[in-house]
Amino acid sequence: MKKRLISMALAVALGLSLTACSSGTATQPDGGEESTAPQTQTSTAPADSDAAESDLQYVKDKGTLVVGMTDFAPMDYKDENGGWIGFDADMAKAFAESLGVEVEFLEINWDNKLMELDTKGIDVIWNGMTITDEVTEGASVSEPYCKNGQVVVLPADKAEDYQTVESLSGLNFAVENGSAGAEQLDLLDLTYVAKTTQADALMEVASGASDACVIDLLMAGAMIGEGTSYPELTYTVQLNSEDYGVAFRQGSDLTEAFNSFWKDAYDAGTVMEVATTYGVQESIIEK
Repeated sequence: MKKRLISMALAVALGLSLTACSSGTATQPDGGEESTAPQTQTSTAPADSDAAESDLQYVKDKGTLVVGMTDFAPMDYKDENGGWIGFDADMAKAFAESLGVEVEFLEINWDNKLMELDTKGIDVIWNGMTITDEVTEGASVSEPYCKNGQVVVLPADKAEDYQTVESLSGLNFAVENGSAGAEQLDLLDLTYVAKTTQADALMEVASGASDACVIDLLMAGAMIGEGTSYPELTYTVQLNSEDYGVAFRQGSDLTEAFNSFWKDAYDAGTVMEVATTYGVQESIIEK
């Protein structure tokens, strides 16, 4: 009896379904069927149309500014308690405070920096970042704030033999993957092994695994020579001159917020005070 009732119910449901399908169609001139049921409209407008959404508001709403960086003294490195310090790190903290949010530092693979930015894994790339065509094509970049260059680092007892670009041929280099240093070595068609960070590239040379490395001039000033972590290393050839900038997502209103913040911080003396703390004051671009 129970099975019979279920069968009847299914038959009724099927009949209703067929009726609904029949009433929802009309014959076209060519004999086909055209649905007369209400059609769902698909909007071609962005989901948040205000949104080329304000990146500034996005950061304020979530309450954090996520800074993508690597271990790169004197710009970003850890103190004895494991906290991030350095010229860029300290200024990032001040910028986040000016926005009324907390700062969060996230170590990234430098070669993936633009992807991390696009996918909102981070909100800003701030790590002694050289302004290159790749960066300006893939991100919104601040006004330059610091001068820099790429330099060749090698053991001090071998430096005399490598004072020109031409003399570098035949050396095996280490360099940070995706960095401005790697770009210079590519342009010169010199052999290198790609490392995760500039600090790793330095260790390659210190251990004898590589003949030389290319790193930022600012890092060389802080990390090699007498009284530093690598007293037996020095730098010789400077391969280029460049500027540092801070990168946000394409079209981000955080870029203008940063430029305003930086000008105010420079005028107030904060930029030079922090720069002097980390020994980079001579590289700061005047505002």
